[in-house]
Amino acid sequence: MKTLNTYLTFNGNCEEAFNFYKSVFGGEFSYLGRFGEMPDAENVPESAKDKIMHVSLQISKETLLMGSDASEEYGTVVTFGDNISLYLGADTHEEVKSIFERLSSGGTVTMPLEKTFWSPLFGMLTDKFGINWMLSVEEEMP
Repeated sequence: MKTLNTYLTFNGNCEEAFNFYKSVFGGEFSYLGRFGEMPDAENVPESAKDKIMHVSLQISKETLLMGSDASEEYGTVVTFGDNISLYLGADTHEEVKSIFERLSSGGTVTMPLEKTFWSPLFGMLTDKFGINWMLSVEEEMP
C-alpha cells in the first residue's frame, strides 16, 4: 500500500515548528532524530549536531507530518516556497523504482535511489513541474 505525506524543511527551527504543530494537532512524535545521532555522527559538524535530521508527527492513523532542518554544512539552504516535498512510502523496491523512474522523467534527480540507514531504498527528485518528491520503501531495517 502506498502512503503519501507532507515533508517540510526548515532553516534551523524545525523542532520549534513541530512542537507548535503538535500543540495544534495533538498526537505524538513517532520519530525525532538529530544529525548528531546519525551513524556517522563523528563526521557531523558541531553546528549541525542538534539540528533535526528527521521528525514525524502522527496526525491521524493515515497521516504523518514529517520534517527536518536544512543543513548549510551539507550544502542545503531552504528557499521558502520550495521547502515542501511529497513523501511517498511504498511496499516494494519494484514499486518505488517504477514510480521514481516515471516521476523523474523530464525532471531532476536530487538523490538517486539508494540504501540508507533509515530505508532499504530512498531517493529524492524534483519532477518536471517543479514538485519535490521523496520516495522510500516502507520496510523494517534489519
